[in-house]
Amino acid sequence: MQNTIHTLKKGEKAIIKDFDIDLIPLKLLEMGCLPGSVVELLQIAPLGDPLYLDINGSHVAIRIETAREIEVELIQNNL
Repeated sequence: MQNTIHTLKKGEKAIIKDFDIDLIPLKLLEMGCLPGSVVELLQIAPLGDPLYLDINGSHVAIRIETAREIEVELIQNNL
């Protein structure tokens, strides 16, 4: 199973690996949602959609269907 933004739990961080550029809104690309960017899930709306994220310091809300298209690699916490 591949990890996508929608599989993240609140507080988890990941690095964006890949996505289909035709399925991602241009505004997200302009705000830094690009491969190699760090993303953190900050909040999940009460009904589960949208997701509130920090992407390289930009706070954005995206729909679940968009989050399912963005493949990520989890960043392991070394405590």
